[in-house]
Amino acid sequence: MSYVQKNLNAGENIVYTTRLHWIVLLRPILLDLFLSAAGIALLFLTAKLTKLESQGVIFFGGLLILVGNLFLAVAIIKRNATEMAVTNKRVIIKVGYLTKRTIELFLSKVESVEVEQPILGRMFGYGSIALRGTGGTNEPFDMVAAPLEFRRQVQHQIEVHTTGGQQAQ
Repeated sequence: MSYVQKNLNAGENIVYTTRLHWIVLLRPILLDLFLSAAGIALLFLTAKLTKLESQGVIFFGGLLILVGNLFLAVAIIKRNATEMAVTNKRVIIKVGYLTKRTIELFLSKVESVEVEQPILGRMFGYGSIALRGTGGTNEPFDMVAAPLEFRRQVQHQIEVHTTGGQQAQ
């Protein structure tokens, strides 16, 4: 069960969820491929070395593969540990696995949702969002999947919330 589901109040329902975009994994995947290829190349090089020489090369090659896989694992954990949801009462964002950071902002306290998308973000569907609440709090989050839809859902719930649940036609 997700953090958002565990922390719903009575009468509160999840309307929309999103997460970090898959693009956050691109650099760690490329780094993992590069380091793993270098490590494998070193392991193949040991066939031409003496036994004594090859021990250090095997260790270093294995270390390169391990470090590359570690970078990728950390990125996957970071992506999976980020939850963003819009409910019929709040905007809830949780970041982190071991150390958690949560933002829970009631819809009535949301002043604006700012979206910033670079050209690649527009092409691939990611961007940054910044929630601004009353009192001047500004909470930015980068590499969010479908940030325009997230903003649209927040705005729609604010509209429903302020009109007392009646849709304007």
